[in-house]
Amino acid sequence: MNPGFEALQPYPFQRLAQLFEGVKPGDQPRITLTVGEPGHPAPSFVLEALALALDKAGSYPSTAGSDDLRSAIADWLAKRFGLPPLDPYRQVLPVNGTREALFAIAQALVTPGTDGAVVCPNPFYQIYEGAALLAGSTPTFVPVLAETDFQPDFSELSDRDWAKVELLYLCNPGNPAGAVIPQQQLQNLIRLAREHNFVIASDECYSEIYPDEDKPPGSLLTAAAAMGYSDYRNCLVFHSLSKRSNLPGLRSGFVAGDADLIARFLRYRTYHGCAMPPHHQAASAVAWRDEHHVLSNRAHYRSKFNKVLPLLSPVLATDHPEAGFYLWPQTPVDDTEFATQLLARCNVAVLPGQYLGRPVAGMNPGAGRVRIALVAEETICVEAAERIVHCLQQGW
Repeated sequence: MNPGFEALQPYPFQRLAQLFEGVKPGDQPRITLTVGEPGHPAPSFVLEALALALDKAGSYPSTAGSDDLRSAIADWLAKRFGLPPLDPYRQVLPVNGTREALFAIAQALVTPGTDGAVVCPNPFYQIYEGAALLAGSTPTFVPVLAETDFQPDFSELSDRDWAKVELLYLCNPGNPAGAVIPQQQLQNLIRLAREHNFVIASDECYSEIYPDEDKPPGSLLTAAAAMGYSDYRNCLVFHSLSKRSNLPGLRSGFVAGDADLIARFLRYRTYHGCAMPPHHQAASAVAWRDEHHVLSNRAHYRSKFNKVLPLLSPVLATDHPEAGFYLWPQTPVDDTEFATQLLARCNVAVLPGQYLGRPVAGMNPGAGRVRIALVAEETICVEAAERIVHCLQQGW
């Protein structure tokens, strides 16, 4: 058996279920703000395109994806991030959501048994850790703290450490704090990747949820293009329709960047047998070509933040994130105790921050915070905020 299985830790929501076992909340209906699953309606025109393409389910799909889908993705990338035209056949590859691809990329690129081959932020999306472990490596964690404006702190990594790296996971905008990595820092990482020949895997699935229409988050590809690197060597970005288009069940995303890496990943995926269903491809192409529903989606999130933050800020230390749909507030007590009491006293479920991090040198950078996902409809999010405020005002 793969020895990495022994090192896998329970998923955060499994730990949460154990934490909440036996907690008996009152009569109020449960409001769950733990999982980052968009609660806004899926675009009707995408669902119509999906239905119209159901006859394609009678054919095996191409692992490389249809020409139409790859062209739609390449066009969207160029327009959204101001990039030179991408080659849809060499620099773009559809995948079944970013989760699947972020896991698989480590299996394709990491040398088994290589110590220090994978670096990832801490707190983090647990797929990064699991991918590293099952690829035969133990991840190196870099802290993401308020003291560094929730930017990953790479200062403790030496040249010797960088020389061991084969894969660097970034989450930009970040989960859970929502910070956007500045272009200069991305360019510093690109220089290191070229110098030490490692791959940057930039998880950008929250890039389309941001408060200011005049300040959209950039991409790793934006940073590379600004350096004159339109070949995007050593750079891969991962995007999804789950958050952007409220289509988590479609399991549709893409990876784009370095053509040589895309070719290698395509070869891996051909053996892996994970081609996107053809009717999903048809619907996805329609979604990537439309921005009106994305503008509307951002407006819904903007309205929620504008109503929830004024309620919470006087009683809970929290800020408006640069992007994404999470709040990442400090808690007045231990974060697991805070989450348990919140459930017991007002039947609102939030995720303890320590479940998203790992202790390093005796310190878990997620401890003392909770993640609140503002994914439900606005009235529900406002009611949850009012309940939290009421609990806090009653004393802890």
